[in-house]
Amino acid sequence: MASRVIKCLFLSIFCSLAVLQAHSQQYDSTAIPKDWHLKDPETDHVQGISAEKAYQTLLKGQPSRTVIVAIIDSGIDIDHEDLRSVIWTNEGEIPDNGIDDDNNGYIDDVHGWNFIGGKDGNVNQDTDELTRTYVKLKKQFEGVDEKKIPKKEREAYQDYLKVKGKFEKLLAKNKEQYELYHGLYQNVRASVDTLKALLMTDTLSQELVQGFESSEPNLLFAKGFVLNIYRNIGPDNSMEEFLSQLKEAADHFQQVVDYGYNENFDPRPIVGDNFSDPYEKGYGNNDVKGPDPMHGTHVAGIIAADRNNGIGIKGIADNVKVMSVRAVPNGDERDKDVANAILYAVDNGAQVINMSFGKSLSPRKEVVDKAVKYAMQKGVLLVQAAGNESENTDVEKNFPTRYYLDGSEAKAWLEVGASSWGADKDLVGSFSNYGKKSVDLFAPGVKIYSTLPHNEYKEMDGTSMASPVAAGVAAVIMSYFPRLSALEVREIIRQSTRKFDHLKTTLPGGGGEVEFSELSSTGGLVNLYEAIKLAQETQNKKLVK
Repeated sequence: MASRVIKCLFLSIFCSLAVLQAHSQQYDSTAIPKDWHLKDPETDHVQGISAEKAYQTLLKGQPSRTVIVAIIDSGIDIDHEDLRSVIWTNEGEIPDNGIDDDNNGYIDDVHGWNFIGGKDGNVNQDTDELTRTYVKLKKQFEGVDEKKIPKKEREAYQDYLKVKGKFEKLLAKNKEQYELYHGLYQNVRASVDTLKALLMTDTLSQELVQGFESSEPNLLFAKGFVLNIYRNIGPDNSMEEFLSQLKEAADHFQQVVDYGYNENFDPRPIVGDNFSDPYEKGYGNNDVKGPDPMHGTHVAGIIAADRNNGIGIKGIADNVKVMSVRAVPNGDERDKDVANAILYAVDNGAQVINMSFGKSLSPRKEVVDKAVKYAMQKGVLLVQAAGNESENTDVEKNFPTRYYLDGSEAKAWLEVGASSWGADKDLVGSFSNYGKKSVDLFAPGVKIYSTLPHNEYKEMDGTSMASPVAAGVAAVIMSYFPRLSALEVREIIRQSTRKFDHLKTTLPGGGGEVEFSELSSTGGLVNLYEAIKLAQETQNKKLVK
């Protein structure tokens, strides 16, 4: 996940800044509501999903059933003030008695399961899949005379050379990024602290810095440096928050270098499984929070934060229970864990599974394919984040994927790109992956305000945020229209997307402009109000039959 999801979250300092600046002529960024993604485009003038409109009109007074949404992620803070009332509980399990009461193969799985933990603790950091592939091939080919390689191994040797080149390039790039952000943080921190001391204040502001006078070149440099930052982040934004984000970015790249691309790092012994057996089950522990549940908690809040408790935020779905299935470390998830996480969610009643993670290699794809096929057989909808590399996933590989090794595909699957709040050329998140074939639709994924561990809240960017928006919409439809199948819900969401005739948007990653309709197979934005209207029509037709 870190190489695909966390990367953009920590770079959101600059992703969000770029979008804010691009929208500055049309919007006052400080006026964008924190719940903009729930708002209605027509009445609220932001490109939200019309959730509040749907509840106030089409869904008002209507009966609903509880839907279980599994969140395969880094873990969830199940004690959060805005989530504890919506956390799934396994009624067949007696807490903490050390017995598998419901005979599902998992002891004390009261609120879900953790596939990256063991009896002695949890995996936090893990390596990138590229690193693991490189280590495996390096053992086979390092120091081998190319001329002596058997013919049947030459293709694998060429793969080794490609992987080695990519590994070394990315390691160097991430080291460079760490040095950049670490150096920038140190310089900003020193300048800010110096000005605070001279101005005798604990809180810096643009006005205070502007009024500071000095003839010392070093102090004038600090003044100019800090003022330039204020000009970019805006006078109403916090310098301390900016510093915090810079430090997060520096810490992230340090973690990538120290763990993600560290060929000598292997946390798997913590789990205690037989990793060579990709079909092994029953390993892990019941710690569904884990050591770093930030990402999963944010995702959970988008889908299901309590809409009726009068605190915090409102999730999209009003009658759901979220199941925490921990399988995603700070690093790339492993195919074995992803497969088991899907199987666990399906077997324990999940009707929707959100997967806000991804990677570019999948060495045991057949194992994941088998789990996805099982989910399809059981009528479960899978919702996947498209990824944050600004890439065309029709061309670049992104796993897990709806496409099986045999070329067929999972039908009850939604692939989701990230959008922003304004219907102009910056409608698409600058980081978002896209694909006319591989991506189904876009959903809000920029400046999404949601829950964080320890009863906190924060804005984040990423397709990781867009995916749970779509998953939340699916859960609402399933809740109010129980006769509809996962396939029907998927088609309703796709067919009801809002279209933008001939809208030109900036192509993620640069490279000019492109029609928004060319970035996904539907060419649209998810919208709950329109989806509910279509769901009503679809269910009525079924009742007539």
